[in-house]
This record gives sequence, C-alpha cells and structure tokens, in this order.
Amino acid sequence: MKSHKVCSRGELESWSLPAYWLRRGITRRGFLQFCAAMATVLGLPPSFSGRIAHALVATRKPALVWLHFQDCTGDSESFLRSSDPSAADVILDILSLDYHETLMAPAGHHAEKSLRDTLEANRGKYLAVVEGSIPTKDGGVYCLVGGRTALEIAKEVCGQAAATIAVGSCAAFGGWPAAKPNPTGAVGVQEALPGISVINLPGCPMNGVNLAATLVHFLTFGALPATDQFHRPFFIHGDRIHEKCERRSHFEAQEFVLSWGDEGHAKGWCLYLMGCKGSETWMNCPTVRWNDSTSWPVRAGHPCIGCPQPHFWDRMTPFYAKLARLKRTGEIVPEEFPRKPE
Repeated sequence: MKSHKVCSRGELESWSLPAYWLRRGITRRGFLQFCAAMATVLGLPPSFSGRIAHALVATRKPALVWLHFQDCTGDSESFLRSSDPSAADVILDILSLDYHETLMAPAGHHAEKSLRDTLEANRGKYLAVVEGSIPTKDGGVYCLVGGRTALEIAKEVCGQAAATIAVGSCAAFGGWPAAKPNPTGAVGVQEALPGISVINLPGCPMNGVNLAATLVHFLTFGALPATDQFHRPFFIHGDRIHEKCERRSHFEAQEFVLSWGDEGHAKGWCLYLMGCKGSETWMNCPTVRWNDSTSWPVRAGHPCIGCPQPHFWDRMTPFYAKLARLKRTGEIVPEEFPRKPE
C-alpha cells in the first residue's frame, strides 16, 4: 500500500486503488485471496495470481453497460451477493458500472441519457452484459425500454462493445421465455445478433464467481476466455457435473435415492434416479458452489435440473424423472447409465 488517502471514484488512480479497497473493508490479504481464487476458477497455475493482482490494480476502469430484457434479475442478484471478498465489490470498483437499471440512481429519461453518454464516450471500448432473453415476434414489442425494443437496444449497445457477455440461460439460449410455445419469439443474444462476439454464461441464475472470473480474464489478458461450441467458457463448462459430484462414489456403488426422505436421501446417496441431470450437464457447480462456496443444489439434496444447457426447460423436463441421454444434435439415444435393481 502506497497511501491511505481517500479519493473519490472519479479520482482513483492505480496506486490508490488498494487503499480505497481497504477503506471499503477489503484487506490486502482478502484481495490477494480473491486473486488466487480467480486463478483457481480459471484453471490457471497459482503463479498467475500475481499477474491477476497486477492487472486489477493497474486497470483504467473500463465502462460496463448492463442491459435487462426478459429476465427476473436473478443473475444480478447472484453476482451482487457473491462474497469472500465480495466479487461485486472488487469487480465493480475496477469497472465503471455506468448503466444498470436495478442499481443506478437515475430513472426515466435521465437513465437513458446515461446510456447514450456512455456509448458516445466509450465507443468500442466498453463491456456489455446482457441479462434476459430478447423477444423477436411482432417487431419485438414484448420488451420495451424507454420506448425502444430490446432488439433495437441490443443491436446498438452490443454492436459497439469491446465484448458482450450474456449472463444467465435466458440471455444465452432464451431460457424460460423461449420454452414452448414461446409466444414472444424469445431468443438468446447470440441468435438475435448473429455475427457479434458473444460469450455465454448460462445458468438459472449464473454463478457470480464465474462472471467475476470472466471479467478478470478479460482485464488480465485483454481477451475473453476460450469457449466450447455453445460459446461457453471452457473453464466453467469443461466437465460434466457428474464427473465432479461429491455423490459420484454412491453412483459407482449403485446407491441411489429411491424416494424423497428415504434412508438413501438422508445418507447423501446419488440422486440420479430422482431425475438428476448432472450426467447431461456441463458446469463447475460442484467446485465453485454457492453461498460462499459452501453448497450447491445436489449437495443440499436436490437433483440438478440442467439449467446451463441449451433449452433446458424443454429438454430436461420433467425435472424429477430420469432422462435418456441426448446427443449434441438433440436426438434422444438409449440410456447408458446403470439403474438400481428393482
């Protein structure tokens, strides 16, 4: 720490940022732990935590525009409630969050002026985060902000952004608004805006730690992380939930929960026969977890519903019934996992 001088957000320089965090209750140890945790989530060697720390301290606060469309605001809530230290505290002090309908003080015309001013002053340099699906039916009239359709706003904002991050399954793949019969013609950002650079962070909601890690990767390396065929980061979606699940040993021993509240359920046995979709779902839930990394749905006794997968509302239902395996084409193929003998 070079100084404990208190500066306004607009006056912060790289050398004073650690002191500012200290005033916010984020200690040097906590900040370094955050950097080490980000390196771990990103799948980087521990030595990269120093590079991450240097990049975060030296950053020049790029602007961030966060759009809300057909959503429940669950992804914003997930990000803002991540802690140890608060990912939001660290990331939102590094980035300049210039537009977010839920958090910003201005409203109405003043809010839309903030958006216009941000786009004009940071053309091609700001980051765009989109939460919620984009309706396309009937000219997109099913989601209007300031008299403009979600599709019109997304074209303007995402088309000029340095990078666009679609957070949550709605923004990534359409989510529940796109479930059959999809009356509003809802689609994800990538389908609505073909040709722009989009990275998808699906989940219902997405994990705030994963968003923080994605932003840290961009600030550290100047680029978004490598992705799979669904434009999801490999560091998040590189393994099936089934492979890292703490109940995996019970699956191998064919110890399955047969009904809610039975002996197997009390003992933490495998939830596969109760409809767990972990064998079909690719995400790091078992390792990143939720609530300060203390737990996640399967650990808490609830089967995975496959929320990070494309069109999970249609493909993974009924949530409490076994699901035949799906090829990546969507074709259902015969069951490949053992069953508990009757």
